[in-house]
Amino acid sequence: MKRYNNAILDGVLEEFEGLAAIPRPSGHEKAVSDYLKQRLETLGFSVVQDDVYNIIADKPATKGYEKSPRTILQGHMDMVCVAQPGYAYTPEQDPIRLVYGEQYLEAKGTSLGADDGIGVAAAIYLMQTVKEHGPLRFIVTVDEERGMTGTMALSEKYFADANFLINCDSENYDELTIGSAGGVDIEFTRELSRTAPAQKNCYRITVNGLRGGHSGERIGDGRGNAIRTLALALFSIQDHGTLELISIRGGTARNAIPSASEAVIRTNLSEEDLRAIIDEQKMRFLHSYGNVDPNVRMEVQTINVDQNPIKAGDTMRLLRLLVMLHTGVFSMSSVASGVETSANLGRVGMNGERVAVQFYPRSEIDEKTEEFCLFAKQLAALTGFSANIGVPSPAWKANPNSRLAHLMAGIFKKQNGKSMKIETIHAGLECSWHARKNPELDMVSVGVTTENIHSPQERLVLATIEPQVKMIAEAIKKIAQMV
Repeated sequence: MKRYNNAILDGVLEEFEGLAAIPRPSGHEKAVSDYLKQRLETLGFSVVQDDVYNIIADKPATKGYEKSPRTILQGHMDMVCVAQPGYAYTPEQDPIRLVYGEQYLEAKGTSLGADDGIGVAAAIYLMQTVKEHGPLRFIVTVDEERGMTGTMALSEKYFADANFLINCDSENYDELTIGSAGGVDIEFTRELSRTAPAQKNCYRITVNGLRGGHSGERIGDGRGNAIRTLALALFSIQDHGTLELISIRGGTARNAIPSASEAVIRTNLSEEDLRAIIDEQKMRFLHSYGNVDPNVRMEVQTINVDQNPIKAGDTMRLLRLLVMLHTGVFSMSSVASGVETSANLGRVGMNGERVAVQFYPRSEIDEKTEEFCLFAKQLAALTGFSANIGVPSPAWKANPNSRLAHLMAGIFKKQNGKSMKIETIHAGLECSWHARKNPELDMVSVGVTTENIHSPQERLVLATIEPQVKMIAEAIKKIAQMV
């Protein structure tokens, strides 16, 4: 680990390094949960590891503040694991290899996991070092990125005796979040039938070079979607000749905008004709998305495969689903600046004869999320797919009278000499479920500055760690004084 001769920065990064060494994709958190339990117990805290591997650690109030309000620090231990094309990486087995710079912390070839590893690391550091505080509780959840099942499973008793909660899962140190969008996991599945090939020419079509990124924070940028782009190209190939689809895949997670996709096909078209079609599709993409996604690459490669193609009817059902699913901004907010409702076509993959398509709508209005659930059921019926719809996460309604928000914004201004942005975000935060367990809980979400989260270009702005930690520490002190 590189040392920066800054006690706070070095202390937080040391905790983060411990997390980065442990593989922790969503659904595979036992090892990191065990590590956190041992680490927090070693520091002297009372620790509970619940049945789904959430961690709850308590620290008693400092002397004289026993009757102060209880404050919860909260983050999640899992991460979205994404690698650069061609980089050897097995998320369930490989650690994150940290690259220390003067301004940024990055990862070699993969996403960094600062979402939310750095929030967890900062909270561990604060639990050790904060001097004046009332009763403190640190909650670290599992499976936030995939479906928030960890926070859904948390017992209400861990929130019932608390007054304030600071969620450490935002991406900009000068932004204070007081509300967030809800969302729902939707997966379309279907068993496919194959048939003997009728065409000899076999090709791999690839789309890559797109920016990708978080499907909530970055959906309003107008970035391209590699799966949708590939599906449109396959329709164009069919319009000009015969298409026999052998396989298709793209994307890495339902809540990440896909930056790459590929399909293997047979066709009666020559390589020259096929390249002309793909070049035309690339130009169409650039006309639509070139200002935001100028580095798209669409390529054709001649290959040989033995696998039979999917039957024409099943191919058409799949391609229709991929082009009919809304992906991108659906509506803008009528009461505040920013996106209100969106959806992301996040991943398509095949396992043997089974194809699965992951889709993730978000909205600040719960009723609009419910509309997308109805839309998914009807679209599945039209295309012959099964729609597996998860439990919708509620939106976190903003509280304009939040004492905690007012307190932390004031501390930030005093410490940094500028005002903090107070906003709601178009992304899901676990605060929505916390509010259901204790509607009286006064909550905010903060975080250090991270860029390009959920992508191999993810990086952490080091200069934002110290002011973030100082702000939270001062807030904990001020809360303790509310006796």
